[in-house]
Amino acid sequence: MVDYRNSKWASEIIGLQKDDGSWGYFHTLSNPSKRNPITTEQAIRRLEILGYTINDEPIIKAVSYMQDCLTGKKEIPDRREKLHNWDIFTAIMLSTWIRRFTKNDYNANNVAKKWTEIISCAFEKGVYDNNRYIETYKKVYRLLPRGGRLLDLATFYQISLITGTLDDKIALALMNYILQHQTGIYYIYDKQLSILPQIFKSKEASRYIAAIELLAEYRIPRKFTFVLEWLNNNKESEGYWDMGSTVKDGVRFPLSDSWRKKELRVKDCTYRISKLIENIEIG
Repeated sequence: MVDYRNSKWASEIIGLQKDDGSWGYFHTLSNPSKRNPITTEQAIRRLEILGYTINDEPIIKAVSYMQDCLTGKKEIPDRREKLHNWDIFTAIMLSTWIRRFTKNDYNANNVAKKWTEIISCAFEKGVYDNNRYIETYKKVYRLLPRGGRLLDLATFYQISLITGTLDDKIALALMNYILQHQTGIYYIYDKQLSILPQIFKSKEASRYIAAIELLAEYRIPRKFTFVLEWLNNNKESEGYWDMGSTVKDGVRFPLSDSWRKKELRVKDCTYRISKLIENIEIG
């Protein structure tokens, strides 16, 4: 079994973790940069990709920090955004990440319950109903969101937050909607997911795979057969996958300490794609 938890990448991230379990600012799923090397979200996402779970000390500390922020014992240091209700958005972010590591948290589960109700009502007729979405959003939160627009449901947060909470009919309707959504999944992939990337060896394809990795968590049978065919059609003749050196983004790749040797890049690409295929086939 491949284990990337002892990689230099994990060591570097863990070395930057603060005593309170955070990495400073919380919100942003964009790629790391020299000016802003890492946020708490970036850190825990990267550690999750490298195989860290709630059984690992850095994640235990990070989840404890997020739980304190969700209950108001602490506050994330980010600037409050005015485009939407910051309190609602913050609760969704924190709850999403807590639930990615543990489903045993009352407050995070309560936020997931609210969004399960909102999305279930929006899709109760088998297709998306924007009026029902707005009505239920207002009812669940008992007020119009202060500071601007309603939150879009086609984002990483809402889709991840309610994994495993919807009944089969609603989950299928949601998947149909997301696959046809012209701007994909916000924070993950910004194009229509029913349309496959033209170039397999590209960052675009890597981001596309990230979106399918998220949707595959819903375990919907035969929903992603077209993705399986695309992946298998792009398998090298030797039986492995190679997405090329351009997919190295500091987030999904690399997993190994170095890509100076092609075989390490191939190992990483094959590990990721094989894992996705397994998750799709489980569905």
